[in-house]
Amino acid sequence: MPTFNGPGNILIVLGLGLVVVGLLMSLIGKGPGEGVWPGWLGRLPGDLFIKRDRVTVYIPLGTCILVSFVGSMILYFFMKR
Repeated sequence: MPTFNGPGNILIVLGLGLVVVGLLMSLIGKGPGEGVWPGWLGRLPGDLFIKRDRVTVYIPLGTCILVSFVGSMILYFFMKR
């Protein structure tokens, strides 16, 4: 059995994690507020939603900050030595 060391191991785990999350999203629902997703996810303060006649722009700044913080905390606790 080959052993995985260093950044390669982290990339493999992150890639598999993204595949699992993608499969869950496709099986559960289309996005925030649908299915089992929390209704507030994607509608946080700081999320910008601009709708004009023929153009709709959505910029999820608040959601990105929350996801970044939660991901940083998870990595901090799991990578702590």
